[in-house]
Amino acid sequence: MQALEILAPAGGQEQLFAAVRCGADAVYLGAKGFNARQNAENFAQASLSQAISYCHARNVRVYVTLNTLVTDDEMPALLETLREIAQSGADAVIVQDLSVARLVSDRCPGIELHASTQMTIHNASGARLLESLGFSRVVLSRELTIAEIRAIAQSTSLSLEVFVHGALCMSASGACYLSSML
Repeated sequence: MQALEILAPAGGQEQLFAAVRCGADAVYLGAKGFNARQNAENFAQASLSQAISYCHARNVRVYVTLNTLVTDDEMPALLETLREIAQSGADAVIVQDLSVARLVSDRCPGIELHASTQMTIHNASGARLLESLGFSRVVLSRELTIAEIRAIAQSTSLSLEVFVHGALCMSASGACYLSSML
């Protein structure tokens, strides 16, 4: 069994400092683009590098979200964002789009791949598929029971992440716009 990790969201610098000071083992945050928290402060390249340096100096890991679907027209901007993330020293990238996962693997082999809850992985087959694609962690669907999570854990060596709080979703977790409108 893997050790538990307290992972906290950091929508901006103030939240980042609070998460680290309160004992988070890791934080997840967004760069300025390609993340599902566009209303958050997020981190531009300079502030991203500073945030990661701050965290690493305190033995806190940093996972950067690239958890939106990306169109062909957006690929040049995505590649620039990915370059910035790699230069900043991020520990992992959390993705939804499999094309983004492929780009991370090809261009930044030292960065771990985490599957976002937006991928709606809710069974052992899905977890094993992501494992075969090079993912090291999957954020499971929020609606799973403890027994279902246990069954997935027994069928894969992936690190599993589950939400213990967060927005309630009125549909399939990670794929619901209704929750954001409410």
